[in-house]
Amino acid sequence: GCDGVASSQHRAMGLFDRARAPKQEESDGSYGGGEQMNASEAGDSSRVYNPYEGLAPIGFDARALHEAYRLPAAPEYLFTEEARIHRRGWSENLTYYSGVGYLAGVFGGAGKGLSDGLKSKPETGIDTPKLRMNRVLNATGNSGRRAGNVLGVLGLFYALSESGIIYLSDGLTSDTINGIAAGATTGALFKLASGPRTAAVASVLGASAAAALQLGRHLVDGA
Repeated sequence: GCDGVASSQHRAMGLFDRARAPKQEESDGSYGGGEQMNASEAGDSSRVYNPYEGLAPIGFDARALHEAYRLPAAPEYLFTEEARIHRRGWSENLTYYSGVGYLAGVFGGAGKGLSDGLKSKPETGIDTPKLRMNRVLNATGNSGRRAGNVLGVLGLFYALSESGIIYLSDGLTSDTINGIAAGATTGALFKLASGPRTAAVASVLGASAAAALQLGRHLVDGA
């Protein structure tokens, strides 16, 4: 009698385990058939919901989801000609050229002032180390400030001129032509108060300097 009851209980427990096994496998199913996560690994007793569960047998690939929403990091253009053109905006041009011009003028002028201050001699016969240091610092500061202001204004004129030419030409002209025209306009604007002849000469010098800059840029890009 006892053996019959024990075997009956054993068969009942086996049926209960087989009925519960599919639910456990279902709850342990992972996204796309990857690594499995059970309730203890998730940190609670909740079931991980997978909306695409059961689609794998009909040819569903979970990795396709990652490719479907992969966006390019670079801007996309309709025409290949637009993709080859790399230009800064007018605000970036303004910041770049005026900032680079001012810093170049400050450092270049400071070097020139330092050289002049070291070579200069006092008007009186008295020359102490303190007076010599003061003379060098004054020459460095004055020369650097003047050169920085001049080159900063030139960079400002050049940035505005180049952005205006690109806007008026609607991007149909090349960067070389835009740069040379901006250099000519910059020279004319900088010396406009000195008269038409001086402005024309400054315009030619500005165009020549811009052409040399464009040539150097092409040589660097082609190297």
